Amino acid sequence: MLFFYRLIINLIFLVSPIIIILRILKKKEDPKRFLEKIGKFNNKNKNNNLIWFHGSSVGEILSIVPLIEKLNKKKNIKRILITSNTLSSAKIIKKLKLKKTFHQFFPLDTDFLVEKFLNHWKPNVVFFIESEIWPNMIFKIKQKNIPLILLNARITKKSFNKWKKILFFSKKIFNEFDLCLGQNDETCKYLKILGAKNIKKIGNLKFAHSQIELKSKQSNKIKKNLNNKKIIFSAISTHNREEIFCGKVHSNLKKKYRNIISIIIPRHIHRTNEIKEQLNSNDLNVHLHSSNRPINRETDIYLVDTFGETKSFLKLSKIAFIGKSVHGFGGQNPLEAARLGNRIIHGPNIENFIEVYDFLKKLGISTKINSNKDLENLVYQFNRKKNYSQQITKKLAYIGNQILINNEKEINKYF
Repeated sequence: MLFFYRLIINLIFLVSPIIIILRILKKKEDPKRFLEKIGKFNNKNKNNNLIWFHGSSVGEILSIVPLIEKLNKKKNIKRILITSNTLSSAKIIKKLKLKKTFHQFFPLDTDFLVEKFLNHWKPNVVFFIESEIWPNMIFKIKQKNIPLILLNARITKKSFNKWKKILFFSKKIFNEFDLCLGQNDETCKYLKILGAKNIKKIGNLKFAHSQIELKSKQSNKIKKNLNNKKIIFSAISTHNREEIFCGKVHSNLKKKYRNIISIIIPRHIHRTNEIKEQLNSNDLNVHLHSSNRPINRETDIYLVDTFGETKSFLKLSKIAFIGKSVHGFGGQNPLEAARLGNRIIHGPNIENFIEVYDFLKKLGISTKINSNKDLENLVYQFNRKKNYSQQITKKLAYIGNQILINNEKEINKYF
């Protein structure tokens, strides 16, 4: 199985220049940094006291920010390398401006590039986040006797069923991890079957607040641009057709409220023009966040078309509809919105985050809908009730802080 995997990866490497050029044209790659994925380094390794975190994209990277903030204060840690695969995550890391921390794109998982990468950075310990599994990199890390930890581990039923089909190979991979810190019981159960040897359920790091998040003043700037309009609700990580779904809800709420606006933050901002046209065709006036101008009286929908702004809007919002749950499969993680004080509304398709939604439901924070009429009714009801944002924030802040402390305690053993 490893032979076939390496054969496929090497074939991808041969055509990677074409793939990268196409991605640059689609604005999914940085034309100045794409060579990092095929062996170029953007930084020198000044000393050996370096720890390395790898996450696929924005969500995984943001989940470790509170932990990175704590590690930045440790004198024995000189540098923190963060790698990721996507342009959006690189932009987020740049905005965070964390001390000791720098970003590099993850290399293609070929033997040659992996060896070159590890010889250059020489990490003291490696953390893979959630479900990032790259066989060649994992095997090379362990050949060099570098401690390897699966942090905030998350294995869904869907991904488990895929790994189970190649169980012999899967056990070889997962057995290489020195420690797996699972988000939930389901993940821990699957990790054990897949061959992981040292598993601890420790909770989801996305419950934790970062200090950067708490100190950010970007929300104040956004509030001025809203020209005293009330945010009736926010729609987060929306997928195709969900923008229209939410737009129809706003149209009906306009009949009940004056001077309101709804926020839509799509999962993929390259769809901005398409979304704007769809909403306009439904007689909704759309304002783009990238215009950097205040809205006018006629604005219905504030469409966020820039990276890394979600938190700022969620701080101003009190109700959040979480996308990929009505038109889509699997759902999206609601913890960021809940942590910032929002009542959570979601559709029926939340297969990938059932445990999180069930937990929030028990706290009285999360509610399921099946239609846009359901969404309209809930938004109307919640806006008429007392604001519970502070209570929600306090509940989740306590839980998040405990999870953060426990994660730090476990990984400190490897420094």
